[in-house]
Amino acid sequence: MNGMVATSKMSSRGSGLRAGGISSVMVAARWGNLRVSGLRSGAGAGARCISTSELDTSKGDRERILILGSGWSGFTLSRQLDPKKYQTVVISPRSYFVFTPLLASTAVGTLEFRSTLESVRGRGRWRGWGLIGGGWGGWGARGNGVEFWQGWADDVNFDRKTIQVEENVIERPKNASGVVEKRGKGKVFEVGYDKLVVSVGCYSQTFGIEGVRENALFLKDVGDARKIRKRILECFETAALPTSSDALKKQLLNFAIVGGGPTGVEFAAELFDLCQEDLSTLYPSLTSFIKITIYDVAPKILPMFDKNLANYALEHFKRDGIHIKTEHHIVGLSKGLPKSGIEGEDGVEIERGFTLKLKEEGEVGVGMCVWSTGLMMNPFIEKALSSVHTFPTQSATVASRSSGEENKMGIEKPEERKWELKRSLKTGGLMVDNHFRVMLASRATSSSSSSTEVSSEASTQQTQQEATMNDVFALGDVAVLGNTSLPATAQVANQEAKWLGKKLNGLGKGEKMSVSGGAGDVDVDKGFTFRNMGVMTYVGGMKAIMQTDGKGEIKG
Repeated sequence: MNGMVATSKMSSRGSGLRAGGISSVMVAARWGNLRVSGLRSGAGAGARCISTSELDTSKGDRERILILGSGWSGFTLSRQLDPKKYQTVVISPRSYFVFTPLLASTAVGTLEFRSTLESVRGRGRWRGWGLIGGGWGGWGARGNGVEFWQGWADDVNFDRKTIQVEENVIERPKNASGVVEKRGKGKVFEVGYDKLVVSVGCYSQTFGIEGVRENALFLKDVGDARKIRKRILECFETAALPTSSDALKKQLLNFAIVGGGPTGVEFAAELFDLCQEDLSTLYPSLTSFIKITIYDVAPKILPMFDKNLANYALEHFKRDGIHIKTEHHIVGLSKGLPKSGIEGEDGVEIERGFTLKLKEEGEVGVGMCVWSTGLMMNPFIEKALSSVHTFPTQSATVASRSSGEENKMGIEKPEERKWELKRSLKTGGLMVDNHFRVMLASRATSSSSSSTEVSSEASTQQTQQEATMNDVFALGDVAVLGNTSLPATAQVANQEAKWLGKKLNGLGKGEKMSVSGGAGDVDVDKGFTFRNMGVMTYVGGMKAIMQTDGKGEIKG
């Protein structure tokens, strides 16, 4: 493995909490031509609202590709598809794409939020800077041919090729007690498709630990970064009050980051830079109370990096005074500081912070807890796609079996069996082939199978059948590519979407990527191959570590 430590002296004063930072510069250089322009007033120029009837009318003789999700894979694919061949429709609860590697920078003010956003209703394909349409710009057309509805996918009928969509209802305001009232169910409408792409992404994994979902802060969306920025200022302003005791200051300015992966490490580094370079001049009397701690259940941080690079980051943090506590288990997170050592009038001071409960240390008072411990499967994948209503006979191909296996199974037809989406036993994600086509698995129905319960693995394999849906694809974190273990990163999702977009654009009208390798196939024998461009993590002080697969030259 090749590794390097990168440094930079670049700094750009912004309107946020702090200035400077290497992460935005290095990430932009590493990701190449993807432009992050933000949601400016003209970002939706040419975009329009459209009804389902208008959508059907404007479709013409094109195929409709329905994309669920506006993250790295969904957004990228929507920009790749040829509008002359496909009517692209995106359905997502958020109307924008987020450049997630920069969220840690926006949370502390290195970048402004608009710098990490791009509207789904935005411009067409990126063609580089130049004089286009009488003005300077990089997008080739005012309209990109992408239609968008803000909503939640509720159910899918693979046989009828329709999907139920629930409109995204705006949450009601907080009541008198400060609690957001329960979100009502929105109206449901139906949309048909010719091809479906599932790229809904994953949620933050909380492992069911009490209080984490309610009291921790996450780094998955720009809304999370806003909450973190607001909470940092709240902690410092409260600690600066003349009524705040030293004991309260010590706990309010104790910041906990749970998770020793790249996201947690980068945020800890960004937070340290913010405190040392900017907040120390604004709150000089509070500098001695600041404490930043990274907790992880694993024996070391940054396990995906080479040992030498991970040790470099560890030593760098030790010199900066960032505490690393590995092999620590979080058992709870509750609102309010620990009662021991903090006694305020009417308990007001206690309510200003949080209590982090650890198996090894007991209760620890913190002003903020940022949670970044991995991913859990999206509820849409677990619930809405839990079963297949009717076997899609027109679009699914059943895997061929030997004559001996067919005799053991009998002559049962595919539509007579009970089918479900094939899933990864480890993650619960959707199993796909090397062309990202979603796979199905079935067992013989009770009427055709033996009444005796099958217990042996051999008997289970004899009764199980598999099929591949030629018009349903899965990308990103929800897709599991056979026996290949790919990291759940933006880099992987971006490459998958570009690969699939290129393949779909290469299909002729009415063609499909079939499994058997017959007429109309496009490079059936050449599936997706991930090209590892390396992983990079900012560690503070204008320094970062980067690791590649060792096959290319590193410059920097």
